[in-house]
Amino acid sequence: MYIKQVIRNKNNWGLYLIGIFIIIPIMMIIFQIPFTVALTSAAIDDPELLEKLAQNDVNAMMSVLEPNLNLFLMLLGFAGMLLGVFISAKYIHKNSIRELTTSRDKIDWSRVFYSFTFWGLITVPLILIDTNIVSPENYEWNFNYSSFIVLLAIVIVFIPIQTSAEEYLFRGYLMQGIGVISGTRWLPLLFTSLAFGLMHYANPEIDKLGNMVYVFYIGSGLFAGIMTLMDEGMELALGWHAANNSFAALLVTADWTALQTHSVYKDISDPQSLPIDEVLVPVLFFVVVLVIFSKKYGWTDWKGKLFGKI
Repeated sequence: MYIKQVIRNKNNWGLYLIGIFIIIPIMMIIFQIPFTVALTSAAIDDPELLEKLAQNDVNAMMSVLEPNLNLFLMLLGFAGMLLGVFISAKYIHKNSIRELTTSRDKIDWSRVFYSFTFWGLITVPLILIDTNIVSPENYEWNFNYSSFIVLLAIVIVFIPIQTSAEEYLFRGYLMQGIGVISGTRWLPLLFTSLAFGLMHYANPEIDKLGNMVYVFYIGSGLFAGIMTLMDEGMELALGWHAANNSFAALLVTADWTALQTHSVYKDISDPQSLPIDEVLVPVLFFVVVLVIFSKKYGWTDWKGKLFGKI
């Protein structure tokens, strides 16, 4: 029902091209202007750094500005993405934000908060166990009260915007668009998961940890996509994604990650590649969470909802 409720867009599939290739990119570019101006201004006297910025060197981008300012300006681009998706859905396709979000009569915020809390109760203890018990030698205390308070404010306001932008684009706009055009469920699930994973190709984690990281990113996309199709709405995916990025930004940072923040801990290890077991553990948690959610929300007809026709 989540995809089928916008089946009226099937014959106007070309409009999705306008949203994906014109409206959403334009809005992202507009909202990224402050970040571009700030980076360029800060590096104006360093020709080598300017050249790296021109080449979209992510490590260089992360090192120019103060971390809180850098995070804030970087996340503004996602506000543009989210606004672009909303404009495309509402004014190009004549779909409501509710239809983009869920098949229910109204957005179920209890699902969002439940998923957020549930994933937080998994990730926070795991991070604390690793930083204090399993591998304390890999971390140093990085907490600074004044910087952390600013970070907390940015995380509370802008991380949900960032994660919602990605969810509304991939599990919302693209999932529904590809679904109504193809008449399938498996194709939008697979496509959006692969696209979500490949979107992270520029992240510095790829260079540091190797291509095995894609297994986690694509697996995360599948996890969110399965939740969306089985639950007939994005609420659980919205809560999970916000929790995942929020607690990561607040608790652990490293010089080789996309989110370099004034977090509580800093990872000072020098990993050369990501072991397969560190990839499979999160995937295992995804499976367990799906089972728990399926029991709580009474999911049935897995085959039909994941592989059936629209």
